[in-house]
Amino acid sequence: MDPQSIQTSLVLILDFGSQYTHLITRRIRSLSVFSLCISGTSPLKSITDLNPRVIILSGGPHSVHAPNAPCFPDGFIEYVESKGVFVLGICYGLQLIVERLGGSVRVGEKQEYGRMEIEVERACGLFGGSKKVGDKQVVWMSHGDEAVKLPGGFEVVARSQQGTVAAVECPGRRFYGLQYHPEVTHSPEGMETLRYFLFDVCGVTAGWKMEDVLDEEIKVIQGKVGPEDHVICALSGGVDSTVAATLVHKAIGDRLHCVFVDNGLLRYKERERVMETFERDLHLPVTCVDATEQFLSKLKGVVDPEMKRKIIGKEFICIFDDFAQHLERDLGKKAVYLVQGTLYPDVIESCPPPGSGRTHSHTIKSHHNVGGLPKDMKLKLIEPLKLLFKDEVRELGKILAVPTAFLKRHPFPGPGLAVRVLGDVTEGNSLEILRQVDEIFIQSIKDAGIYDSIWQAFAVFLPIRSVGVQGDQRTHSHVVALRAVTSQDGMTADWYNFEHKFLDDVARKICNSVRGVNRVVQDITSKPPSTIEWE
Repeated sequence: MDPQSIQTSLVLILDFGSQYTHLITRRIRSLSVFSLCISGTSPLKSITDLNPRVIILSGGPHSVHAPNAPCFPDGFIEYVESKGVFVLGICYGLQLIVERLGGSVRVGEKQEYGRMEIEVERACGLFGGSKKVGDKQVVWMSHGDEAVKLPGGFEVVARSQQGTVAAVECPGRRFYGLQYHPEVTHSPEGMETLRYFLFDVCGVTAGWKMEDVLDEEIKVIQGKVGPEDHVICALSGGVDSTVAATLVHKAIGDRLHCVFVDNGLLRYKERERVMETFERDLHLPVTCVDATEQFLSKLKGVVDPEMKRKIIGKEFICIFDDFAQHLERDLGKKAVYLVQGTLYPDVIESCPPPGSGRTHSHTIKSHHNVGGLPKDMKLKLIEPLKLLFKDEVRELGKILAVPTAFLKRHPFPGPGLAVRVLGDVTEGNSLEILRQVDEIFIQSIKDAGIYDSIWQAFAVFLPIRSVGVQGDQRTHSHVVALRAVTSQDGMTADWYNFEHKFLDDVARKICNSVRGVNRVVQDITSKPPSTIEWE
């Protein structure tokens, strides 16, 4: 998907490191407005090339006074004013606007974190005609610094109950600012504020819909892939790769060649189930490659999760390169491209963020299909979903008539069970134990009728043993963890609250059915502070 070809107003978010930054992106897309997020320290050309209608400066953990504090590029102010671009600063973004336009920001006498009440000081403005002077609302604050002197032409729109500036604006220069986070659910009226700002203040048109994404992406693929070119697709059986394959197949037909790789890290009977579904429901040309020994031999002795991901990414590419050579011998034509179901969260979490200096946010993990790819790979990438979130991919899949059973599948990581076995995946029978435990857990969830209420559920094999009693004998066996979360896009997540009886039944089934396990624990951590996967 080419951002410049989207026929609607683009809202560009400059990321300065806030944990909520990508939630802004999601909230705006939910209003049928296309939004993208790039590093706040990106070169000016990266911004001007996208030709945004609106720019939002995100929050962040830094003080504007700190050495090397992240900032928009030189020439940014001149650019937005010359082009009439609307700018909204959120939290750190507000302070950045104030400080760079000649105002003053200092450490607050009273810091504000969590829920806080604000009061409107100026009618209309950012809150529209629905708010009168004196009206109050609850918002979510997270700041230590505060604006104490505004630049010329700016006015205070609202203050917190402690008297801190909570909202400012300068309509003449098209600059606006909120000291709180409107994008989080803890700011109940935040979405209404964003809606009013985009549609009424900025005049943005709500014209972005998934049908347009489909049509545009087909044009992009057909324009990129030559009329004689052949394309390989890495098909895993998950939602992302299945939708990506169906989309590319629609664009270029039988010049697409799908490859399903059994890397020895799949779930219980995954290979048989997935290949049957591909053939029966999707009618896609799929070749199954058994590379179990190839992967497991390279992973032997490896315990570092980043190293696991990079090894797996490299081996996948080796297999696809080999497959491409076989195609060339059989067809007389060389495969040029590799299709992957990379999603926006994969890109966000894998890329060295703002400015690549890692000064105000950090790589969380290298996804095997992003940070884990070797630099010398021969095939060029096609990633038709890389600007979409998971729920958007499912919506696209519906339009493409992908079977509902596929679209409802929980996410499964590209490195497979390698990142669910903590430690060396080749040690003992850890993979087989994990497959059995995971199968019992997932089937129990389906039998309870709660599978569709959960974003992702899985079991984890822990590198520890515990003492137990089974059959009147002392045991020293393995511990497994159960993880289930709810989420909208995988960027944030809450743990799923099972009924106690369900957990009791599942734990009994696992300990009674899986030899070598005598203890089951549940992970009840949200994201953040944890990630969804353990590695």
